Amino acid sequence: MKTTELRKKDVDGLKTEVKALQKAHFGLRMQKATQQLTNTATIRTARRDIARAKTILVEKQSADKSAK
Repeated sequence: MKTTELRKKDVDGLKTEVKALQKAHFGLRMQKATQQLTNTATIRTARRDIARAKTILVEKQSADKSAK
């Protein structure tokens, strides 16, 4: 997921996106454990997408706190 798409979302949207990404990452890990995953690079990209979304979420939350 691109950062521009994530920056357009609000805090609640980012929280739901992080949860969805974590669920997808869990599914990929289970596929790897059961030897069903063919492209293991998707785990890496999923992990980085989660980190990217969490970073933007923290930035938006700190911006909201400083604005108050």
